[in-house]
Amino acid sequence: MRMNPSNHEFNQYDNDEEHDEFPLGQAGCDFFRGSWIYDDSYPSYNASMCSFIEKQFDCLGNGRPDKVYLKYRWKPSGCELPKFNGQDLLRRYQGKKILFVGDSLSLNQWQSLTCMLHAALPQSNFSLNKTGNLSTFYMPEYNISLMLSRNAFLVDLVLDKKLGRVLKLDSIQNGDSWKGFDMLIFNTWHWWLHKGSQKPGIEWNASSTASCNGETQPISGGVYPGGTLPAVAVVKGVLSNMTTAVRLLDVTTLSELRKDGHPSVYGVGGQTGNDCSHWCLAGVPDTWNHLLYAILITDAKSKI
Repeated sequence: MRMNPSNHEFNQYDNDEEHDEFPLGQAGCDFFRGSWIYDDSYPSYNASMCSFIEKQFDCLGNGRPDKVYLKYRWKPSGCELPKFNGQDLLRRYQGKKILFVGDSLSLNQWQSLTCMLHAALPQSNFSLNKTGNLSTFYMPEYNISLMLSRNAFLVDLVLDKKLGRVLKLDSIQNGDSWKGFDMLIFNTWHWWLHKGSQKPGIEWNASSTASCNGETQPISGGVYPGGTLPAVAVVKGVLSNMTTAVRLLDVTTLSELRKDGHPSVYGVGGQTGNDCSHWCLAGVPDTWNHLLYAILITDAKSKI
C-alpha cells in the first residue's frame, strides 16, 4: 500500500490524551518488522457498533465462534507504536479529503478506518454515500471526508473492439479523478499476484489441502514461511526513485502471518465459500490503519 500526501483500538481510543512519545527512527526502528503478541485489551472497537460494515467482513456477525483472533496486537521489534487516537487524527486532518484507491482490500482498509473513527466519536452525525465506484464517509464535526474509489489495477482498463478488455500499463488517465485530494492511499497488489488454485497451507508449512478455515492463531515470529515475493523489491525500488513524497505501508509480511484473520466460511459466501483473501473486522486492517496513523504523526514527509 502506498500513501501519497498532497502538496497544496476500545482501550486504545484514549481520546482526551495526546499520543505517547516514542523513539521512532532511533536505533533504526522499523514499524513493519516485528511479531503479533496477545493483548487482552483488544479489539480496539466492537464491530457491532458499525452498522455500515460489509457483511463479508463481519465475521462475528456471520457466526464465527472463536474470538482469540481479535486479541492480537502488532509489536515492532525495536520500538512501541503510539496508541491510536481517533480524535487526534480527526483534529489533525480537519477539513481534509482522504482518498483510498484500489480493490476490495482497499474497501477492507477503508471500512476499518471509518469504524475506528466512528468508535472514537460515536455521537458523530456521519453520512455514508455511494455514487458509482466512489464511496464517501463524512464526519461533519471535523469536516473530514474518507473516500474510496474502487479501481483494481490503477492503470487504465479499456474496451477494445477486437481484443476485448485491455490493460494499458503505460496509461493512468483515470488518475485525473484523484486530483484535489489531500492524501491518496493506493493498493493494487492482490490483483497482480493471483496464485490460481494454490492453497495457502503450502506456504504455512501445513498440508497441501489446508486453507484458512479453522485457523485460530497467527504464525509465530516475524518471518513468513512462504518467503518474500520478488515484486516487493520491485515496488520498493520504484518508490525509492520517485520525486513525489510517497511512503510505503509495508504490511505484506505482517498480514501474511495472520492466517487466522480471514473470514474463511464466515464471509459473504457462508459455508459454501472460503474467503482467504479478505480480513475480518475488527482485525488485521485495523493494524494497517494504526501504522498509517503512526507514520502520519511521526514522519515529516507525510505531513499535510
